[in-house]
Amino acid sequence: MRIYTVHEPPARRPESRRGPDNFLFVRDGFYFWAFLFGPLWLIYRRLWLVLLGYVVLMVAVGFALHFLGIAGSNASFVHFLLSVLVGLEAGTLWRWTLRRRGWRERAVIAAPNMEAAERRFFDAWQSEADATPLPPVHGAPFAYPVPAPARAAASPDVVGLFPEPGTPR
Repeated sequence: MRIYTVHEPPARRPESRRGPDNFLFVRDGFYFWAFLFGPLWLIYRRLWLVLLGYVVLMVAVGFALHFLGIAGSNASFVHFLLSVLVGLEAGTLWRWTLRRRGWRERAVIAAPNMEAAERRFFDAWQSEADATPLPPVHGAPFAYPVPAPARAAASPDVVGLFPEPGTPR
């Protein structure tokens, strides 16, 4: 199973309605194209701040390797490891950029592929949109009943290393 996060774009205008075409699904896992063509993948996804950090990091690593006298296959191996790191963290960097741009994470979906993830999300999204609101409580407008949180039975027993609140030590 793969894990996908679903992101909703920020509302530009109050009258704008969110539609199914506006949601973005970001897969968690290794991005092969980000590993192989890191800067091009970052440009394609418009991850400008991440691209700037990538360039700064690669230049700093290059200077550090030159200053330490490491060259040839060892330097290539270090750059290979940095490319692997970009491939592994590409989804996280993409999600981080979306959050900075005001996108809101709506759901986390586990599905075998993107199509199944979309189907699961939009089925739940449609049922949420079809749900009818509860009637007002005590005549107050827009007041909905909130269930009281469930409380566990108070016990003087110790759970793990922490006693129940309010019991003497």
